[in-house]
Amino acid sequence: MSRRKIRQLVGVLCCAVSLSCMQTAARADVIGAEQFINTLDRQATLDRIDAVLARSDVQRELERYGVDSAEASERVAALNDQELMLLTDKLEELPAGGSLLAVVGVTFIVILILELVGVIDIFKKI
Repeated sequence: MSRRKIRQLVGVLCCAVSLSCMQTAARADVIGAEQFINTLDRQATLDRIDAVLARSDVQRELERYGVDSAEASERVAALNDQELMLLTDKLEELPAGGSLLAVVGVTFIVILILELVGVIDIFKKI
Protein backbone atom coordinates (compact mmCIF):
# COMPACT_ATOMS: atom_id res chain seq x y z
CA MET A 1 0.00 0.00 0.00
CA SER A 2 1.15 3.47 -0.68
CA ARG A 3 1.89 5.94 2.05
CA ARG A 4 -0.94 8.16 0.91
CA LYS A 5 -3.56 5.42 1.26
CA ILE A 6 -2.22 4.50 4.70
CA ARG A 7 -2.49 8.14 5.85
CA GLN A 8 -6.05 8.37 4.51
CA LEU A 9 -6.97 5.14 6.29
CA VAL A 10 -5.41 6.37 9.55
CA GLY A 11 -7.28 9.68 9.19
CA VAL A 12 -10.59 7.92 8.65
CA LEU A 13 -9.98 5.61 11.62
CA CYS A 14 -9.04 8.55 13.86
CA CYS A 15 -12.26 10.34 12.91
CA ALA A 16 -14.30 7.20 13.51
CA VAL A 17 -12.76 6.61 16.93
CA SER A 18 -13.16 10.23 18.01
CA LEU A 19 -16.80 10.32 16.85
CA SER A 20 -17.61 7.03 18.55
CA CYS A 21 -16.49 8.44 21.88
CA MET A 22 -19.03 11.24 21.79
CA GLN A 23 -22.06 10.55 23.89
CA THR A 24 -25.47 11.93 23.28
CA ALA A 25 -27.72 12.90 26.12
CA ALA A 26 -30.71 10.68 26.64
CA ARG A 27 -33.88 12.45 27.69
CA ALA A 28 -36.61 10.74 29.57
CA ASP A 29 -39.42 12.68 31.14
CA VAL A 30 -41.70 11.44 33.83
CA ILE A 31 -45.31 11.39 32.78
CA GLY A 32 -48.12 12.00 35.15
CA ALA A 33 -50.77 9.50 36.11
CA GLU A 34 -53.46 11.44 34.25
CA GLN A 35 -51.49 11.37 30.99
CA PHE A 36 -50.87 7.63 31.41
CA ILE A 37 -54.56 6.96 32.06
CA ASN A 38 -55.52 9.04 29.01
CA THR A 39 -53.17 6.92 26.91
CA LEU A 40 -54.75 3.74 28.24
CA ASP A 41 -58.25 5.16 27.73
CA ARG A 42 -57.42 6.09 24.14
CA GLN A 43 -56.17 2.58 23.40
CA ALA A 44 -59.24 1.02 25.02
CA THR A 45 -61.49 3.33 22.99
CA LEU A 46 -59.68 2.46 19.77
CA ASP A 47 -59.99 -1.25 20.56
CA ARG A 48 -63.70 -0.83 21.19
CA ILE A 49 -64.28 1.04 17.92
CA ASP A 50 -62.17 -1.52 16.02
CA ALA A 51 -64.36 -4.26 17.48
CA VAL A 52 -67.44 -2.49 16.12
CA LEU A 53 -65.80 -2.00 12.73
CA ALA A 54 -64.78 -5.68 12.64
CA ARG A 55 -68.38 -6.88 12.80
CA SER A 56 -69.57 -8.36 9.54
CA ASP A 57 -72.72 -6.26 9.32
CA VAL A 58 -70.75 -3.04 9.79
CA GLN A 59 -68.23 -4.16 7.17
CA ARG A 60 -71.03 -4.88 4.71
CA GLU A 61 -72.44 -1.38 5.24
CA LEU A 62 -69.01 0.18 4.80
CA GLU A 63 -68.49 -1.77 1.58
CA ARG A 64 -71.93 -0.70 0.40
CA TYR A 65 -70.80 2.92 0.75
CA GLY A 66 -67.47 2.16 -0.93
CA VAL A 67 -65.28 2.40 2.15
CA ASP A 68 -62.57 -0.18 2.76
CA SER A 69 -62.73 -1.49 6.34
CA ALA A 70 -58.93 -1.40 6.71
CA GLU A 71 -58.89 2.22 5.58
CA ALA A 72 -61.67 3.05 8.02
CA SER A 73 -59.67 1.49 10.87
CA GLU A 74 -56.61 3.50 9.87
CA ARG A 75 -58.61 6.70 9.80
CA VAL A 76 -60.14 5.98 13.21
CA ALA A 77 -56.63 5.47 14.59
CA ALA A 78 -55.64 8.84 13.11
CA LEU A 79 -58.45 10.73 14.85
CA ASN A 80 -57.45 13.23 17.51
CA ASP A 81 -58.71 12.82 21.07
CA GLN A 82 -61.67 15.18 20.64
CA GLU A 83 -62.95 13.40 17.52
CA LEU A 84 -62.40 10.04 19.16
CA MET A 85 -64.43 11.07 22.20
CA LEU A 86 -67.25 12.31 19.92
CA LEU A 87 -67.32 8.98 18.13
CA THR A 88 -67.25 7.09 21.43
CA ASP A 89 -70.11 9.17 22.82
CA LYS A 90 -72.19 8.36 19.76
CA LEU A 91 -71.39 4.66 20.17
CA GLU A 92 -72.48 4.78 23.82
CA GLU A 93 -75.78 6.44 22.93
CA LEU A 94 -76.67 3.63 20.53
CA PRO A 95 -78.58 0.69 21.99
CA ALA A 96 -76.67 -2.49 22.72
CA GLY A 97 -77.52 -5.59 20.74
CA GLY A 98 -76.64 -4.44 17.25
CA SER A 99 -79.97 -3.40 15.84
CA LEU A 100 -80.10 -2.34 12.22
CA LEU A 101 -80.59 1.26 13.24
CA ALA A 102 -77.46 1.09 15.41
CA VAL A 103 -75.41 -0.37 12.58
CA VAL A 104 -76.58 2.28 10.15
CA GLY A 105 -75.96 4.99 12.75
CA VAL A 106 -72.41 3.84 13.46
CA THR A 107 -71.73 3.46 9.76
CA PHE A 108 -73.04 6.95 9.08
CA ILE A 109 -70.90 8.43 11.85
CA VAL A 110 -67.78 6.70 10.56
CA ILE A 111 -68.53 7.80 6.99
CA LEU A 112 -69.22 11.35 8.17
CA ILE A 113 -65.91 11.50 10.00
CA LEU A 114 -64.09 10.08 6.98
CA GLU A 115 -65.83 12.67 4.81
CA LEU A 116 -64.89 15.54 7.15
CA VAL A 117 -61.29 14.40 7.31
CA GLY A 118 -61.16 14.24 3.52
CA VAL A 119 -60.51 10.54 2.99
CA ILE A 120 -63.64 9.88 0.99
CA ASP A 121 -65.89 12.11 -1.07
CA ILE A 122 -69.39 10.61 -0.91
CA PHE A 123 -71.43 13.73 -0.24
CA LYS A 124 -70.14 15.75 -3.19
CA LYS A 125 -73.17 14.78 -5.28
CA ILE A 126 -75.67 15.94 -2.68
